[in-house]
Formats: sequence, C-alpha cells, structure tokens
Amino acid sequence: MKGKTTGSDWRVDRRRARRLQQRLLQWYRVSRRDLPWRRTADPYRIWVSEIMLQQTRVDTTVDYYERFVARFPTVEDLATATPDEVLKLWEGLGYYSRARNLHQAAKDVVARGGVVPDTYAELLDLPGIGPYTAAAVASIAYDRPHPVLDGNVQRVLCRMLRVEGDPRRAATRQELIAAGDLLMPSTGAGDVNQALMELGARVCTPTKPDCPDCPVRRWCRAQAELEDPTSLPLKPPRRTRPHVEVTAGIIWKGQRLLLARRPPGGMLAGLWEFPGGKIEAGETLAACLQREIREELAIDIDVGTCLASVDHEYTHLSITLHALQAYWRDGEPQSIGVDAWKWVTVKQLDEYAMPRADRRILERLAAEGHQLTPDTGA
Repeated sequence: MKGKTTGSDWRVDRRRARRLQQRLLQWYRVSRRDLPWRRTADPYRIWVSEIMLQQTRVDTTVDYYERFVARFPTVEDLATATPDEVLKLWEGLGYYSRARNLHQAAKDVVARGGVVPDTYAELLDLPGIGPYTAAAVASIAYDRPHPVLDGNVQRVLCRMLRVEGDPRRAATRQELIAAGDLLMPSTGAGDVNQALMELGARVCTPTKPDCPDCPVRRWCRAQAELEDPTSLPLKPPRRTRPHVEVTAGIIWKGQRLLLARRPPGGMLAGLWEFPGGKIEAGETLAACLQREIREELAIDIDVGTCLASVDHEYTHLSITLHALQAYWRDGEPQSIGVDAWKWVTVKQLDEYAMPRADRRILERLAAEGHQLTPDTGA
C-alpha cells in the first residue's frame, strides 16, 4: 500500500517538479561520468550503447563499446557484417540475443534508408528495442520528451515518491512513467533521463544509498519517512536457480578440433562451442558425451580423461561444465542438433565467438600450464 502523500511529493505541484528537474540537471552537469557514448550525438552510437547497457554494468560496457564502434563505425558497417563477426565482438558480454537483434535491426534500418528512426514508435518497431531503449534513444539522440524507466530510474522514483507497489506490475509502471513525464522538459529530455540514471547508479544505489549527499534528498519521501529507504522498490522473492551438469568434448581428428555452432533461436544461439550436452540421471561423463555427440553430430568418439571443470552462472540456471578429451572414431559429422560444425586448429579457436564457459575451460588449461594437444590434452 502506498504511503500517505506529504508535502515532499512533487507530483502535486508542477513548480516543485520543475525545481527538482533543475537541481538534477545542475548536479548532472557537474558530476556526470565521462563516458564514450556521452561524447557523441550520433544516434547509431547512442543506440549501440543503450543495447549494450541492458543487463550490463557501465564499467564492463566501456571497452566493448569502444571496440564495437571502432570495428562497425556506422550502421551500414554493422548491417553488412557477418553474424560471426558481430558475435565475436560481443563475446564475453553475455545476453547474446542483444547482438543478434542489433545486427538484424541495423539491416532493417539500412533497408529503410540508413537513418536511425527518430521517434519512439519507430524505434520500438526495431528488433531488440523495448520501451526503455526506445525512450532512451529517442530522448538522448533526438531530444524527444520520453521518460526512461530502467532499473536505476525505477529505484530513484520509487524512493522519492514512496511508491510501494511492485514495479513489475503494469499499474505501478504507469505510475512511474507518469511521474517521469512530469520531469520531462521541452528541451533537454535526454539530460534529465541520464541524470536520473546517473543518480541511481552512483547515489541512490540498491544497498547503502548515499542519502546525506544526494542532490535531491529534499524531494525524497523514503529518506524522510522510512527507517530503511532500501526497502523500496519492492523486491520480488528470489527464485531458486536450477543447477545442471554438462559435458563438452574436446574432440580431435588428427591435429584439428571439432567445433559446433549452437542452433538459432535458443540459448547462446550462433556461438561456437565444444559440442556436448546435459548429463542424464545415472550417466557417467563419458557415456553422456558419447550419446550427445551421436545425437547431435552422428559420429562416434572415444572418450579420454576430464581435462577441466568450471562452474558458470546464467540468468536462469547455473552449470558445471566438464571438458573431456575425446577422439573421432567413425562417421562424417552432420548438423542434426547443431547449426553447423567445423574442424579447426588450436590457433584458430580465437577466431570464433564462444560461450564464456568454454573460454574459461581454455583459460583454466592455460593457467595450469597445460598445452592443448591431441596426444596429451594437458
């Protein structure tokens, strides 16, 4: 239930909302971080940054962004790239559907004339762009007065207004969007949105918010009325994340290794990996790998030792990946449960975009001083 409205609720008076907006902008212009996507007015580059920043921390995004726009400086460059080239530049950033959708959206933009759309509705029509990203690009790149409602802004508004509803619910989200609308100026909407995002990232943090030094604390009901401002926004109960044991085969045929590309449309789609799959009840590692390789690629293999095991977490599950040394015995690989396959040399492995867990296997072997060869595997 929402708390009783007090004088600190700036929604009751547009003049209060305007003063809050001005104070936000004063703080932002002095305190904002120098980030590469804030040094450009290019809608394409702003769009790329907003896609990368979905589900990813700013400090992680910076290097990826700079490499990506150096390789694909224009939307035309991105549109004409191959999927493998795009995924390779994205490797390690995670949530790979973002890269695939961005690539397809670039093709769509080029097909329509090569200009990134300048309206919220047109942006929303592109693959991979939802309400948050459409509002961000429209406001930052084109100065359209659309409020952005990312996680940081949700947190700021929920605390400032003491909104005690669940932000995942449509009614609460509409309440927050309406509040954001009040803060949108006729010009400079992008700066207001970025100021709110910056405030949430650096001051009004999920835990240990810096309330004493908050530039807009006088407008915040949570710090004035609640013993613990971090009780907002309402947090959903944590779900138990299932754990899966998985095998991967480092399969040799002579001096070459077998890589398989994951099917389109699923988890990690389009990435190249050491083929394998989930261990079924009662299976040994070797039996699992032999079965998976037969089902996915229609070849028979001999399985050797386990070279390394790594734990890795995804959004909805965690895995332990066991990498097994193996050798081709019989059959020509077929793309049954995979999108494609290739025999590659060890030196060529760096050319392919691979899941982080597979890269960690290679890193583990290198860190332990093991040389990847068909004779020893370690």
